[in-house]
Order: sequence, then C-alpha cells, then structure tokens
Amino acid sequence: MQRPLGEIFTAFLKLGLISFGGPVAHLGYFHEEFVVRRKWLNEEAYADLVALCQFLPGPASSQVVFALGLRRGGLPGGLIASLCFTLPSAMLLILFALGVSSLGEIGNAGWLQGLKLAAVAVVAHAVVGMATKLCPDWPRRTLALVLAAALLSWPGVVGQLGAIGIGATFGWIVYRRREKGNLPAPGPAASRSGAIALTLFAILLIGLPFAAIWTDSAGLTVFDRFYRAGSLVFGGGHVVLPLLRAEVVPPGWIRDESFLAGYGAAQAVPGPLFTFAAYLGAGLEYGPSGWGGGLLCLVAIFLPALLLVGGALPFWELLRARPEARAALTGTNAAVVGILLAAFVNPVWMEGVRGAVHFGIALAAFAALTFAKAPSWLVVVGCAGVGAALL
Repeated sequence: MQRPLGEIFTAFLKLGLISFGGPVAHLGYFHEEFVVRRKWLNEEAYADLVALCQFLPGPASSQVVFALGLRRGGLPGGLIASLCFTLPSAMLLILFALGVSSLGEIGNAGWLQGLKLAAVAVVAHAVVGMATKLCPDWPRRTLALVLAAALLSWPGVVGQLGAIGIGATFGWIVYRRREKGNLPAPGPAASRSGAIALTLFAILLIGLPFAAIWTDSAGLTVFDRFYRAGSLVFGGGHVVLPLLRAEVVPPGWIRDESFLAGYGAAQAVPGPLFTFAAYLGAGLEYGPSGWGGGLLCLVAIFLPALLLVGGALPFWELLRARPEARAALTGTNAAVVGILLAAFVNPVWMEGVRGAVHFGIALAAFAALTFAKAPSWLVVVGCAGVGAALL
C-alpha cells in the first residue's frame, strides 16, 4: 500500500472509531484532523467541500469523507476513506441485529452523555478555528452571525441551502473586485470521470425500479429501495429515517419494534447514522439478510452519495477556479461558519449540556483541544470515562 493510501487508511479508521455525535460533530473531527493537525487542506478548501456536500442529497459528513480521500489519494483514496469511516459502526449494528451484541438501555448511559460533551467541545473548537480564518473582517463576521440566528429560527435543509445562497450572493457583491485571474483548473480527464459518475447515478436511479420488476429479484428490490433513499433525501441521517421506515415496516420486511431498537443502537455507535441501513439489511425478513443483507443495504444507501460527490467535485473545482466564483465562495465560507454555529447551539449544545457539571466537562475538553493541543481521540476517550464515572 502506497504511503498516501496507508495514511488515509489509518486516519479514517481512527475517525470511524471515535466520531460520535452526529454529522455536525463529524465535521468538527474532520477539521481538527485534516485542517489543523495534518494540514491536508486549508480552511477555505475545507469550507468549500462542506458547502458542496450541503448542496447534494445524502449524508453530508460521509460525502466530505469521500471528497477528502479523493483529493488525497484519488479514487482508491476515496474508497478507502469511506470504508474505514463507515465499516466500524456498520459492523457493530449488524452484530446488534443478529443478537450477538446487546447495548441494553443506553439512552441515559453516562458514557454516552460523556461522548455528547466531547462532541460539544470538538464542534466548538472547529467553529472557533474556522471563524478565525474564514471571517477575518466584520462584514463576514456579521453575515455568519445573522445567518446563524436565522437558522436557529428556521432550521432545516431549506434554511441551510438558503444560507449558502445568501452567502454566495453577498460574497459576489462585496468581494468580486478583490479576486483577479483564473486559478489552475482540473483537466478534461477529471471532467469526463465526473460526467461518467453523474450518468451512472442517473441510470441506476431510473433503471433499478424497472430492473427489479423485470427480474422479480428480492435482492434487487431491496437494493433499489435503499438506493433511492440515499439519492433523494437532503438533511442527513435523521431525515432519511421516516423514508426508510416507510420502505421496510409497512411491507412487513422488518417489525416496527425492531426498527426502533436499531435506531436506539445507532445513537450509541460512532460514524454516520446512515449505517442504520446495515442494521435493517441484517434483520430483513424479505430477501437477503444477515451479513449479506446488511452489506447490500449499506452499499445501496451510500453509493448515490459517492457517485454524486465524485461527479460534482471536478465541476466544482472548475467553477472555483474563476475569480467571480472565488468571490462568491468567500461569502459561502462565512455562511458555512454560520451554519455550523447554529448547529452547535441546536442540537449539539442543547442536547449535550444539561447543567453545571456538563458545562464544566465540556469546557475542560475544549481547553484540552485548544490550549493543550490534545488529540481529538484522547478527548473522546476521556469524556466517555468521566461520563461513566460521574454522570
């Protein structure tokens, strides 16, 4: 294995084991690991990737993972990053579905509350770091604060997309005279590969339902249902849950109590919530089940996100090479800070900090990240231990 691929493997496997707290917290972990510590990319490039993935349907944090791996190690790097980040939680949920593991009543577990407080510290650290670099003047600081306040009043994916659009318009108006000259852009080979990925995404989206009917294959029918769930849902894991329930519970593929039990287990594992699909696939009473069913549904729900990112990224890089687009992205980056700030307040802070003791633990974790430069994995382990002992 070449060194960049080995580095990708170890970095994302570690993140797949410690990234608790949901998609916003994941973005904080990625910022700490790849912008602050490893310096794979700068603040602007990272915010650009986040903005792109906010525009696309599917799990935003998993799309950022694939994009980071793709930038670092090409297609092999993107696939390795996605597998390492996704498989730890997917395997735990498949084991839970098969009855090998039982997490019991986890909703009020002290260690789980400690992990939520670690997420508070990690996201706060990321917001402060990104705001320092991406909002260096008062126009951008004001924009980020106004958009954060607006998103707290009107949460949801529509609000997030609107915030990015407002940020782009603001940047183009205020900063377009500052940007001059084109930057190097991706070559035609990258654009061709992007077009192929987008074409394949569309062919599967349109063709899978007909193929499932024509072949009368249970496996293909299951793959189609989960592929469409990953293709058409904006807003991340919690938004896809009602759609998945409508696909698997009414037809009798899985019982409602089993669906809810799996959702509870998914809250206690690291990584993306979309790995809940692996639990569902392992427990299906229709078509493939067990390890085969779990992996089939896992691939089906994540494949659209990978195709969309792989298809859109070359054109995104082509766009941001133009000075007008760079001016717009200046405002978009400030909007991303506002989006993360709003998400930090609700749900990260409101769900994580519920009293003075919680606040003290989160503050100590933030200080460890900011002043002691402690690695994020150590902060996560420490918060889980403190939570188990005190909460």
